[in-house]
Amino acid sequence: MTPAADDITALSYEQARDELVRVVNALEQGSSTLEESLALWERGEALARRCEEWLIGAKARLDAARAGQAPSAATAG
Repeated sequence: MTPAADDITALSYEQARDELVRVVNALEQGSSTLEESLALWERGEALARRCEEWLIGAKARLDAARAGQAPSAATAG
């Protein structure tokens, strides 16, 4: 893994999302060189993957919690 990828894996969902917003804004400005734009794009892709990992993990936790509550909810009614 590259150092840039290493620092992304350490980001919380909120940190990755906020940085992704900054990257998108910088790309939309259009004032970067081609090399800078490519680097920003790659960083944005990595940040988007990190956000997706967090969301998939959160969904799995919710699904597990729901699955664990289903039997007790059925017996409570």
